[in-house]
Amino acid sequence: MPSKPYQRWRLRAVLRVLWCLLSSFVVESVVFGLSVLPAVLFWEWHLHWDLPGPFWARMVLLSMAFVPSYLIFAFSLTILSAASTRLLGWRAVPDLKMRISDPDWPLLDWVRYTISIHMVRIFAGLVFRATPLWTLYMRLNGAKLGRRVFVNSLWVTDHNLLEFGDDVVIGSEVHLSGHTVERGLVKTAKVRLGDGVTVGVSSIVGIGVEAGPGCTIGALSFVPKFSKLEAGQNYAGIPVHRIEPHRPVETL
Repeated sequence: MPSKPYQRWRLRAVLRVLWCLLSSFVVESVVFGLSVLPAVLFWEWHLHWDLPGPFWARMVLLSMAFVPSYLIFAFSLTILSAASTRLLGWRAVPDLKMRISDPDWPLLDWVRYTISIHMVRIFAGLVFRATPLWTLYMRLNGAKLGRRVFVNSLWVTDHNLLEFGDDVVIGSEVHLSGHTVERGLVKTAKVRLGDGVTVGVSSIVGIGVEAGPGCTIGALSFVPKFSKLEAGQNYAGIPVHRIEPHRPVETL
């Protein structure tokens, strides 16, 4: 029969989770609403244009305002979402092991941070990924990124645990984050990529990975957690291994 302290702990855990979900819902609702506002104002301004011509022509012009309106909304969402997580301190704490069955505040802050990133990924990621605007969002959201960094994947998360040097390129559908889930534990660690690192399409990069400058990770590769990849080398495979440079066969 469970003891009384265990019952109280269970109640506290439930209350923490409920507060986590409620606070996340409120914050995301406010952020979403404020992000929509500039787009609505643009639409309203466009609606009241006194344009000559038939009704159908005016409706066509009004319909064309949807694209710039959505871009305004998406950009506002990236800025306001990053600002809200910074203001509230929702971040992933590095080098932790957090038990899912014991949802303490570091775990719940990570959950709220992840929810915020997911919202932006859904509503703005498809528009801005692989552009400087997506890099700007990641930087504002806690990532330490160098110059000319391009991320063409929506599966790069835990931004404050990422440290990329200059000229880093992340290919499409790359899975790279600062957390992993193992046997009921959420484990976190930073991922560091040096200058000029390229990660190929659909590769998976584990937590705690460090890649030296000029390192290349081939497409469809798996980099195990806490791997150290040498500078200037090419890696590929599952798991990755170093690819020796091709040498032409000598002929007699």
